[in-house]
Amino acid sequence: MDNPNKDDRRKQPRVGFTTRIEIILTAEGKEVILDASSKDLSINGVFAQTNQEFALDTRCVANIYLSGGVEDLRLEIQGCIVRQTDTGVGIRFESMDVDTFAHLRNIVRYNSDEGS
Repeated sequence: MDNPNKDDRRKQPRVGFTTRIEIILTAEGKEVILDASSKDLSINGVFAQTNQEFALDTRCVANIYLSGGVEDLRLEIQGCIVRQTDTGVGIRFESMDVDTFAHLRNIVRYNSDEGS
């Protein structure tokens, strides 16, 4: 039986989740800050919609902004560019603090079919 997702190597569920993302790249002593918006999100990464081009394996910081509470919340996650398309970039998450992980896990859980 053919698997339609045989090229999809993701091990964690991803959910459609749109919010503002700030991508911070540092290279050769210069810092570049770009605004983007998320398309989908998982515990392991995010696809950020942007027309900017990035080299694969570029290290970055992804600041994911959550609104709707008393105060806006910023999740700061260390990552790496692992995919580039015409519509955006895939960022693999590499490191985050415990509180950020808990928020991210809850976002994925509550926006997935399993969370309803």
